Amino acid sequence: MPEFICRLGTPSGEVVTKIVEAVGAAEAKLRLEADGFRVFAVSSAENGLSSVLGFGGSGKHTKVKQADFLLFNQQFSALLRAGIPVLQAIELLKTRSGSANLRLVLGDVEERIKNGEPLSQAFEEQGIFPKIYTASILSGEKSGALDDVLARFVTYLRRSVAITRKLRGALAYPAFLLIAATIMVAFLTLYIVPRMSDLFRNLNQSRELPVLTRAVVYISGAIVSNIWWVLPLVIIVVLGLVFWFRTQNGKLMLHKAVLSLPIAGQLVRNMATAQLSRSLSTLLSGGITVPESWDISSQALNNLELRRKSQSVLPLIREGRGFTESLETANWIPPLGLDMIGIGERSGSLREMLDEVAAFYDAEAEVRLEQLTTLLEPLILLFMAAVVVVILLAIYLPIIQMISAGPFGGRH
Repeated sequence: MPEFICRLGTPSGEVVTKIVEAVGAAEAKLRLEADGFRVFAVSSAENGLSSVLGFGGSGKHTKVKQADFLLFNQQFSALLRAGIPVLQAIELLKTRSGSANLRLVLGDVEERIKNGEPLSQAFEEQGIFPKIYTASILSGEKSGALDDVLARFVTYLRRSVAITRKLRGALAYPAFLLIAATIMVAFLTLYIVPRMSDLFRNLNQSRELPVLTRAVVYISGAIVSNIWWVLPLVIIVVLGLVFWFRTQNGKLMLHKAVLSLPIAGQLVRNMATAQLSRSLSTLLSGGITVPESWDISSQALNNLELRRKSQSVLPLIREGRGFTESLETANWIPPLGLDMIGIGERSGSLREMLDEVAAFYDAEAEVRLEQLTTLLEPLILLFMAAVVVVILLAIYLPIIQMISAGPFGGRH
């Protein structure tokens, strides 16, 4: 049954996030309202990171780019620290924003604030902003320190954006090499080899071609002669895999497979540990309770398998178990990270220790990322070299054979 992430107001006045299983969003809302909750927002948990972090564009407006979102919050935090009222700051940033999508969103937020809605609810009603963001604003409104809470969120978001850019930059060159290798192999197989095979048949009619040449020519000929049904089949298979990997089961299987890889799996765990620790620290700094902070942070994890494993933690925290003891049941957080969190919990400095854990595993992730790119680049180059060598040998062996069988080839 589908799961929905619901933002609720309890009868006691608390704002919580709860995961509900229901046939549809309407049924989930009706059931929660019947239980006495006030439902602020309902979003599908199957949409992955886009539904939880809000950059997927499933809300009323099209998505806002992460860089525009970061710039807005930097400017918003600065204006609030300067003493400018919230409504005036929103109006000013709406007129100055370079993003058309963000201007539309801020216009709606401005109208809602004028109608008496709190800032956190006005942003949450847009349906495209991160849960951690709206929760942080809500805590800032309650504590009266909205500018400080926004400043902490800006620090969190800036680091997240930097990590994303670094990851894309590190994988760009291996991806380019892989594409170049594919194009080169296709060119040699579909263009060069068929033309050379015609030449070999004319030159070596009385002599059998070498085994390697025959194998390469056979493979190339089979691909060329069947290209009109092989190519559509490959495209259909690739598109089918792409669509399947967008489903819940497909994503879960893909994420499980990634975690089982030697270096990539550890890289994903390190990045998830850093993201989780930073999210928890940001939410706890805003005065949000540990159970709610864990609920929001764990649902923001990119990897569905890690998110699934983390579901066992929240009930234990609510039962009164220790935070570190509860985290151990997730069975994916590195032992050193658990030890550091345990020390922070026992010493009463959990938030500060979570910042240290995030910084430590950010550095570890950078090391793993460097190891991964260092491994991928030579592997792709070796693959390219091996294919080129095989095709060149297949081309030159008949020429060498023909030369050796010439007028002077058999004399000693």
